[in-house]
Amino acid sequence: MYDFAYHKPASVADAVKLLAADPDAKAISGGHTLLPALKHRLNKPTSLVDLSGIAEMKGIKREGNAIIIGALTRHVDVANSDVVKAAIPALAYLASHIGDNQVRNRGTIGGSVSNNDPAADYPSAVLGLGATIHTSKRKIAADDFFLGMFTTAMEADEILVAVEFPIPEKAGYAKMKNPASRYVMAGAFIVKTAAGVRVAINGAGPCVFRQSAMEKALAGNWSAAAIAGIKQDADGLNSDIHGSAEYRAHLVGVMAKRALAAAG
Repeated sequence: MYDFAYHKPASVADAVKLLAADPDAKAISGGHTLLPALKHRLNKPTSLVDLSGIAEMKGIKREGNAIIIGALTRHVDVANSDVVKAAIPALAYLASHIGDNQVRNRGTIGGSVSNNDPAADYPSAVLGLGATIHTSKRKIAADDFFLGMFTTAMEADEILVAVEFPIPEKAGYAKMKNPASRYVMAGAFIVKTAAGVRVAINGAGPCVFRQSAMEKALAGNWSAAAIAGIKQDADGLNSDIHGSAEYRAHLVGVMAKRALAAAG
């Protein structure tokens, strides 16, 4: 691990100033991705801006027909929240199955969403529910936020402050996880709202994406039969020692049916 300066601001404004002043600074929350990168010397920031002391970035609340979750809220807090369980049970379920106890008690929703790991859980909920990302500068729609592997629409000196989830009529999540790492090999978050159906797929590709064919089919017929004949194209999907692109394409269909069953 290289030498670096350490800052622990008490407000979003102070954190933004620190990041803007140093283009090589990195923000850190739970640290599950950045700390291993530092230990293996894969990243060399001149300074770390620890966001954990910013109270305004923590907590869960309901406002109208939406649930707003602060970026520093831990996975375990989302999983155990009565507010989330009552409004979006699928989101609480997702949070309760992230990694292991150690990860859930340290990792944060903001860290996961802003990192945009292809095999992370939260991006599927954000995209599937059509959430809105609140940053230190603006609000970004989920469809415009995830740009590619480990890439989002946020700028270098921009901080993810909260995620606003619309409350759906129905929602369900299912995933196939690697038994060793527990990262998602393929997952599906399916949502039904008055405006239509959204199907977000994570783990299978370089970035979370919407499965438009399934969305169209389910909008006309909310049943497993409607998507039984839809085959996910394997082109461009992830392929590694854990599973080929063709295997992941098959898993997309399987997980979509399970997510649909979970939604009811």
